[in-house]
Amino acid sequence: MYNFTYGSTFFLMGFSSIEEIEILHAMLFLLTYLAALLGNLLIIILTTRDHCLHTPMYFFLKNLSFLDLCLISITVPKSITNSLTNNNTISFLGCVSQVFFFFLFATTEVALLTVMSYDRYVAICCPLRYGTIMSHGACLQMAASSWASGGVNAILHTASTFSVPMCGPPEVHQFFCDVPQLLSLACSHNTGELAVIGLSLVLDFGCFMLIALSYVHIFSTVLRMSSREGRSKAFSTCLPHLLVVTLFLSSGFFAYLRPLPQSPSPLDLLVSVFYTVVPPTMNPLIYSLRNKDMKVALRKLRTSGFCSSS
Repeated sequence: MYNFTYGSTFFLMGFSSIEEIEILHAMLFLLTYLAALLGNLLIIILTTRDHCLHTPMYFFLKNLSFLDLCLISITVPKSITNSLTNNNTISFLGCVSQVFFFFLFATTEVALLTVMSYDRYVAICCPLRYGTIMSHGACLQMAASSWASGGVNAILHTASTFSVPMCGPPEVHQFFCDVPQLLSLACSHNTGELAVIGLSLVLDFGCFMLIALSYVHIFSTVLRMSSREGRSKAFSTCLPHLLVVTLFLSSGFFAYLRPLPQSPSPLDLLVSVFYTVVPPTMNPLIYSLRNKDMKVALRKLRTSGFCSSS
């Protein structure tokens, strides 16, 4: 029996104990992390520098990119380092930090995605009142509320997860300190954390329903448009957002609603990749490659960079 204390060390079991596979995993994660870093930083730079992108939609997109950078940075770099150094340990404080910041950024992202769907609803269904409803002050309040909800949820999850003593071998069968795996180490049933998880899932489901309701109104309005170009533009704006929401929430729901198997499963690792690594990497591709405004801003950035260098 192993009793955890503040000086304890966890072992992140990761994807494999075979050195060649660990190196391959590290290389794949490194390429993915660099792609996420480059894509999200590019969106932040473009939406900051280009005054044509100083609109509510791109304000929230910039916040989303910042959240994605933070979300992938609290898990992937540590996993890469462990694989390359053949050292799969993480300190107790490091594990606590991962849990706290993961829920801070993940919960804030869910709230922000909900706000972004409301922004699209107002833009398409109430275009004449868009400037009044989505004022600068209102956007700041929505963003601040998203961060506040993330902070409260992170505190609740972290406090409840580590409030119950944990026993026997300190092995976390994940590439980061994920709560379902930590709950399997508890000496007794952690009813407090289970209640917090239940509350979070209810709130997340509520966000999903609000997003779905927004899109029902959006698509019903879009289908009534006489202009084919207008319909195409509305769908190209909304469908990527809907894809991000579905991928992010469905994988998270599956991970936290699915009972943990008695033995570690590769499926758990795969699902965790879908809600920690894939969204931060895919968001820049989804939002920028099909967005004309972002392409124009990128050309402006290239032109200004070329002119300044010459």
